[in-house]
Parts: sequence; structure tokens; C-alpha cells
Amino acid sequence: MSDRVGRREAARLLMSRRQFAESAMVVRPQGLRNSILAGFQAALTVAIALPLVQLSPWSALLGYASLGALVALFGRFAPKARRNVVVVYAALCQVSSLAIMSIASLAGVPTAGLLLVLALLGGLYFIASTVGRFGPPGPLIFMFSGMAGMNAPASLQDLGLRVLMASAVATLAIVVCAVTEALRAKEDVAGPSQRYSVRQQLQPLWPTAGRIAGGALIAGWIAHAVGVAHPGWAAMGAVAVLQGVHLHVTLNRALQRVAGTVIGAVLIWIILSQSPSVWAGIALLFLLQWMTEAAIGYNYALGQMFVTPMALLMTYLASPATAGAEMAPERVLDTLLGAVIAVVLAVIFSTGHDRRELAKRHVRISA
Repeated sequence: MSDRVGRREAARLLMSRRQFAESAMVVRPQGLRNSILAGFQAALTVAIALPLVQLSPWSALLGYASLGALVALFGRFAPKARRNVVVVYAALCQVSSLAIMSIASLAGVPTAGLLLVLALLGGLYFIASTVGRFGPPGPLIFMFSGMAGMNAPASLQDLGLRVLMASAVATLAIVVCAVTEALRAKEDVAGPSQRYSVRQQLQPLWPTAGRIAGGALIAGWIAHAVGVAHPGWAAMGAVAVLQGVHLHVTLNRALQRVAGTVIGAVLIWIILSQSPSVWAGIALLFLLQWMTEAAIGYNYALGQMFVTPMALLMTYLASPATAGAEMAPERVLDTLLGAVIAVVLAVIFSTGHDRRELAKRHVRISA
């Protein structure tokens, strides 16, 4: 095999039948117990917090409150002494993303500028997640929080209330994780224990962070240019795909994300077409949160089947009067757009080493 593998050859290998078949493989995930527990911790936070918010004078902030519960998903594979610290750091990222984007939208930054800020946050939170060893689901959750902030608050008071509500529920999630810590499996599957300085950790991350931010920006701007209502979803779709370290992982993620989103969009379209009550929505969020973490380790597409309805349901709870079943087909379009752009950019900006590793991998599989 030649040492030189061009981008056209890499694209051909990625489009092979074998690569598509690989994306459909189902494997038993490592650390399944901890993943299911993380989903349960987030779902339990939802079950405690959202009914209280709904019964309070601040029920209009229900969607922002639900963002805080998601921080329980982080640190599932962290060593026992570190898990609670990871959840605290994740809460800071989650709330700061909402605050930054809310401030920008309140200041009147146009949509194109908001997408630029969101893309930059995606790159920065990728670095924070990697250096902090947050584990899955990575920067996507923080971008989702930032996307919620693109809906401009009516005033500084409104901005403060949404941030305070997300912070309060995130604090509850921290408490839930601490109280149920004993249920986690004791093994550490977070990776090697070798320590590096922050500078040593950052150096190899900047190119990937730049690729993530660039892909998110291009996908978001294109989605905005064609007139979709939620261009941030396209940006998130690109980030989900571009997190892959290897080219074959990038394509697998793209295929799995699109397939899972299509199925999930059909499910949420059926649900939202019935105009569910807030209480039904909260119950569904509890169920979907747990099912996502139970399924996603087997195949990313299986997780997306539940992530998509969960995300759109949270959007619906935030503004039931304006968000409905029409969001489902748009989510599919935005996800497809983000995935395609991400794969194209991954091939264009791939290094010779990336493409050689892809070719060698196909040779090994064929042997």
C-alpha cells in the first residue's frame, strides 16, 4: 500500500459498504452500570425539580430548569474521589454557556453573531471537557444549554431568573449524584492515570477544537442562510460528528446520528401532535433520560432515538405555545446538514497520517 493516501481515496474508503455496515454494529458498552446510573441520576433530578418548578410562580422557566439536570450525566467513569468535582465543573460550564448566550442575545447580537459565539463555545467546552476528563456526553450538552440562551430574555431580570433556575437545578443534580455515589461501580474506566501538565494537554487539542468550532460555525451559518428556525441544531450536529478522533469514527457518528434522529423525530412528532400536558412532558423526560443512557453505549444511533425526542420535548416545555410537532422535520434537516458538512470538513482537513490510518484499517479488516 502506498504511503500517500489522498483525500479522494479517503472519501472512497469512507463511502464503502463495509464502513456503512460497521456503523450499524451493536456492541456491549464498557461501564454500562455507571451509564445507566448517570441516566437515572439525571432523571431523578428531573422528577424532583420540574414538578416543584411547575407548581411555583416561575413555571415559565421550566425548560431552563431542565437544563440543570443534565449535569448529572458527567463524570460517570471518574474515580470515586473525583466524580463530584467533575459534576460541579460541568455545572459551571452548563450555566456559563446559558448565561453567555443569553447576555449576547439580550444585547441584540444578530443570529449570525450568536452562531459564531456558540461555535466558539463548542470548541472551548471541548477543551474543558477533555482536560477535565468529564467523559460523555462531552461539549454537546453545554452547546444545547447555550442554544437555549439564543432565545433572547425580555430583560436583565428575566436573564437572571433563567440562569438562577438552571443553577438551582444543577445544584440539586450535584446533591443527587453525591447521595447516590455508592451505587456506582468502583472500577475506573476513564483512561490512563498518567498525569500531564495543562500545557501538555492543551497542545494537541487546539487543532481539534478549531475544527469543531469551524464546523459548527459553517453548519450554523448555512442553516441560517436557508431560513431554518433553529440553526443551532445544525451546529450541534456538526460538533457531535467532529468529536471523532479518527475518520472512520467521524463517518460512523454521522450515519448513526442521522439514522437515530430520523426515528426519534418520528416518535416526538407523534407525541407533540397530541399536545401533551406539562405533567405528561415531565414524565416523558424522566423516561427518555434513563433510556438514552441505557441505549447509547450499544450504538450511538440507539441513543439518538431517545435524545432527539428528549431535546425537542425540553424545547416544547420551554415554550409550548410556539414549539410543537413542526420542530421534528426541521431537526432531521438540521442534523443531516450538520453531519454532511462535518464529514466533508473532516476529509478536507484530515492529515496524511489520518488518511493512512484509515487505509491501513481497511486493509486489516479485509485480511
